[in-house]
Amino acid sequence: MALDQSALLDLLGQLKLTDVSDRIRAATETLYQQLIEAEATAFIGAAPFERSEARTTQRNGSRPRTLTTTAGDLNLKIPKLRNGSFFPALLERRRRVDQALYAVVMEAYLHGVSTRKVDDLVKALGAETGISKSEVSRICEDLDHLSAVDYPYVFLDATYCKARVGHRVVSQAVVVAFGVAADGRREVLGFDVGDSENEGFWTAFLRSLKARGLDGVKLVISDAHSGLKKAIGTVFQGAAWQRCRVHFMRNVLSTVPKGSQDMVASIIRTAFAQPDAGHVNTQFDEVTRMLLKSHPNVAAMLGDARDDVLAFTGFPARHWRQIWSTNPMERVNKEIKRRTDVVGVFPNPAALLRLAGAVLVEQHDEWEAGDRNYLSEASMAELKAMNTTPATPIEEAILLPELTAA
Repeated sequence: MALDQSALLDLLGQLKLTDVSDRIRAATETLYQQLIEAEATAFIGAAPFERSEARTTQRNGSRPRTLTTTAGDLNLKIPKLRNGSFFPALLERRRRVDQALYAVVMEAYLHGVSTRKVDDLVKALGAETGISKSEVSRICEDLDHLSAVDYPYVFLDATYCKARVGHRVVSQAVVVAFGVAADGRREVLGFDVGDSENEGFWTAFLRSLKARGLDGVKLVISDAHSGLKKAIGTVFQGAAWQRCRVHFMRNVLSTVPKGSQDMVASIIRTAFAQPDAGHVNTQFDEVTRMLLKSHPNVAAMLGDARDDVLAFTGFPARHWRQIWSTNPMERVNKEIKRRTDVVGVFPNPAALLRLAGAVLVEQHDEWEAGDRNYLSEASMAELKAMNTTPATPIEEAILLPELTAA
C-alpha cells in the first residue's frame, strides 16, 4: 500500500524534527506499518472503508505490538477483525525466535542475573540490539487492555507453585482467566498470583478484569474454590456459574471406595451424554435416585451441586463440551508448571508472576495468530439469539407480577 502525498509530506515533516537515529526508526516503523496494512487489505479483500464484493470481514480496531529491530523499538498496530483473526506474515517468522529469547530472558532475570549480563546474553543469542530494562515487563503489555467486544464465556482456574514470602516457602496460586469473545475467539484475559481460597483476592482479580474492559459475561466456568463463587456473584451479577464437571467428579470419587469408582463414574456420565437439556436434567435426577441406596453420600453431593453442575444446559448444545469444564485450560496450566518446575522455588511471588506471564503471552499470541476460532461464528450467533429471544406468554405471566411489584 503506497503512502499518499499528504501522509508522505507529514512523515517528512516529522523526520526533519528528529535526529538521524530517530529518523531511521520512524521511517522503518512507517514501512513496517504500511506492509502490515497492505497484507491486512489483501487478507480481508478490501481496504478500510472500501466497498468490495471480495470483502470477507471488517476491521475492528487494532492491538499494539512492539517490534525490536536494529533501527530501534517499533510501535506497530496489528489490525483486529470482526470475524476471524489476522497476524502479519512479516512478524510471523520472528515469533519462534522472540518466544525463545523471552524464555531465556525471564529465566535469567528470575535467577538474579544483572540487566547488563542479560543484555549480553541476548546479543549472543542473535538479537543484535540486545534488550533494555523495560523489555521484560513489556511482554505483558498485550494483556493490559481487552478487546472492545463482549466475552460471554469466562474460564477461571489456578495452578500452584512454590515461592518465598518473607522467610517462608509457601504455595502460591497462579490464577488465570480465559475468555471466549462474541465472535468465538479465545483470549487470555488476565492472570495474578495469590491465595486462591481468599474471597478478597478473587474479588479484586475479577474487578481488575472488568476495569480493563471485560463485559457481556453470561457464564463463568471454574472449580469450586472457597470464596470464588461469592466473588463471581459479586462482580458478575446476572451471570451463571458452571462448576467444572471434571473437578466435581474428582471430588465425588474421592468419597467412593476404589473398587466402586469406575461404576459410579460411568453412571454419573450417562447424565452428560444426553442430547438436550430436558433429557440431561431427567437423567441426572434418575442417577441421583439410583445412587441413593448404594452411595447416599454421592447422591447428596449430586443433589447439592445439581444446578451448578448443569448450568451448561442453558446454553447452545454445540457449546456444551467446551463450557462444562475447565479442561480447555489444562494445556496452558501444564506448560506453566513445566516452566516453573525448572526454577523450583521462586524468590518472591513477583518473580513467579513474571514467568507465568511470559507463558501466557505466548499462548495469547498463538491464539491471535490461529486460523480457527474456539467456537464457530454460527454457534455464537445461536447464543446471541437465545439471549435476545422475546419472552413467551408463560414467561411473561411469571415475570410481569414480579416486575410490577418491584
